[in-house]
Order: sequence, then structure tokens, then C-alpha cells
Amino acid sequence: MLRHEFETLEQNGITAVALPRIADPSVIPLWFGEGDAVTPDFIREAAKRALDDGLTFYNHPAGRADLREALKTYLDRLYGIDLAADRIVVPGSTMLGIFMAAGMSLGDGGHGIIVCPAWPNIDRSFRMTGGSFDFVRQRLEPDGWRLELDDVHAAVRPNTTTIFLNSPCNPTGWVMSSEEQVRLLDFCRERGIVIIADEVYHRNVFEGEVAPSFLTVAAPDDPVIVINGFSKAYAMTGWRLGWMVVPAGYEEQMNAYSECCNTGAPNFIQSAGIAALAGGDGFVREMREHYRAGRRSVMEILAPHPRIELHEPVGAFYAFPRIRGLRNSLGFAQGLLAEEDVGVAPGYTFGPGNEDHFRVCFAKSNERLETALHRIVRYLDRHDNDFG
Repeated sequence: MLRHEFETLEQNGITAVALPRIADPSVIPLWFGEGDAVTPDFIREAAKRALDDGLTFYNHPAGRADLREALKTYLDRLYGIDLAADRIVVPGSTMLGIFMAAGMSLGDGGHGIIVCPAWPNIDRSFRMTGGSFDFVRQRLEPDGWRLELDDVHAAVRPNTTTIFLNSPCNPTGWVMSSEEQVRLLDFCRERGIVIIADEVYHRNVFEGEVAPSFLTVAAPDDPVIVINGFSKAYAMTGWRLGWMVVPAGYEEQMNAYSECCNTGAPNFIQSAGIAALAGGDGFVREMREHYRAGRRSVMEILAPHPRIELHEPVGAFYAFPRIRGLRNSLGFAQGLLAEEDVGVAPGYTFGPGNEDHFRVCFAKSNERLETALHRIVRYLDRHDNDFG
């Protein structure tokens, strides 16, 4: 009765593992993309003040003018650009922005490409448009993960309309260079293919202050939609506040589209976003050092294990180890949870070719993280004969 794309939706592998024990305090949860630090006080206080001031009404569907101006100032400062504020849309969560971008660029009869490994809800967003899509997998090489652009070019069809990529990448930690961005943009510009660039981990890099962005290489009318948000940089995962930068000339359409999807992000939460942009740089740097310590623990505890193949991530806050001989990543994640009370994400859910991987989020407090990592090692040792 309902659309086939909806009736055939399945729960992704992360929630399939997590939901049965999501509220269990005995579990050390490394499955979701968040740490255990609460949102900073000054951001929470801004939201409280906004509530006390009565900011509980509808606002502009594309986002409050003061937040869009604050985002323009922020992005101009980070990237050395002069971005038009009317290209910025704040519809709600970052995931909502991705869902909207898929609907803007892909539809029935169209073809999309998803660079993977990728967060599993990306392919579900593509599926719900009615279009078809293929995956292009990053290559795991001796010096780490990289994207071979020739692989992307080879996957393009005459009806390809959309390419999605996430850099810094969840789950591999790969970061796309500016030179690669220029090459891909040149290719897509010639063919009218829209790039959906998920840059939500833009501040989560271990070299420099910010990852390369398509905003620095794309002209205002280029076929690029940049998706970003507050969740990862400012520990605001539960606030559901993200933004989009769209090509110039679509202000009316984006207002109408945002009105259909969410009627704009909640008014008082936008006040929290303004506070984060104005005063959050110190917190971002503090958390980067925290994530660096987490990455070091992962590399010291997991990487030496004879069953593990793991390259140090250069961005985001995940490790995506490969277990030599693993054939069932869901079974591995479920067994680890049952026996060791550690929650990880199974590799299969990040796209094809990842069945022998699992993902850990190393954004947790160091003591809990190290306890979980040692339990993973213990589980691997106990089940060594189960791997081929």
C-alpha cells in the first residue's frame, strides 16, 4: 500500500545493536557518534535565556537572520571567503539537511553515487527519493584510506545527478584535500552533477584548525550543496541544529522547501547556535586534544593486536579497524555487547566491502574508553579460533 522504498526500509546496523540495551548503564557505548561531555554551559545558558525571553514562536523557515549572519561571519573567518548569507539555510538537524539535499538533486529516474564507507542513513535518504544509486568505496592502502577519483568517474552513468561524500569521514577518518575537491568539482561541473558535501566534522581534524571545504573552491553557482552543523564541533548532538549552503539563486525555493520539512529550526535553539559560534573556539580546541588522546589510546591498545589492521585516522573521532578473518560484523558486535558490555557499530552497515570491520567512537572519556578497548582485545583473544 505504501511506497516500496518505505516498506522495504530496514533498521541500520548501529541501532540494531544499540537499541535493545541503549539505556543499560553497564554498557560502555562506543556505537554512536558522540562523546560523554555535555554541551558547554554558555551554550545551554543562551537557550535558557531565549526560552525566558519567550522565543517559542515560528521564525523564518530558512533560519533567523541573526543566526545566518553569524554563520556567514564564522564561515568567512574559517575559510577566508565572502559567503552570501542568503545561501545559508538552517532547516533543523544536519541529517535533515542531507535528506533535503538528496530530494533536491536525485529523484525517480536519476542515479546517485555514495562514497563509502559512509554513515548508513545516507543510502536510506537516497533510497527514499525513488532514484537509484551505487557505492564507490574508498581504498584501504598501506598508508591509510584514500578516495581514487577515477573510481568515482567510472561509476558515473548518463543519468547520474548526485554524488555524496563526507570529509572528514565517518567512519574512516579520511580527509579530502583541496586539490581533490577541485578535480571532482571540475568533473561534476562539466556534467551537471550535484555534489552533496557533508562537512559536519570540519573542526574535528588533528592537523590545523579546519578541514578543507568545498566552500573555498566552488563558485556561488556551482552544483555544490555543503551540509554542516553544530553537533560534532560543540557537543550539541541532541540539539538537532545544522545548516546548508546551497547554490546562489534558490532563496525562494529553499524557503518553501524548509517550510515543508520542518518550518525551520526551533527559535530558542538557534540562540544556542549563535552563542556556540561566538564563544566556542576554546571548547573546540579543548575537545580536539581530548579526541587526540582517545585516538592515541585506540592506536596503542587496538592497533598492535595481531587480528587488527588499523590506520590512524586524520579526521573525525572514529576508528574503523579491520579484523582479519571476520565474516560477520553484526555477529561480532552483538557478541562483544553480550559478553563484554561494550557497544560498537558493525562494519557492514557502512556500505559494501566492510563486513570485516567495526567502528568505535573514541570521543568518550579516556578511562571508559580504555576500559572498553581492553575488553575488545580480551574478546578477540577469547574468540580467536572463530576467525578464519
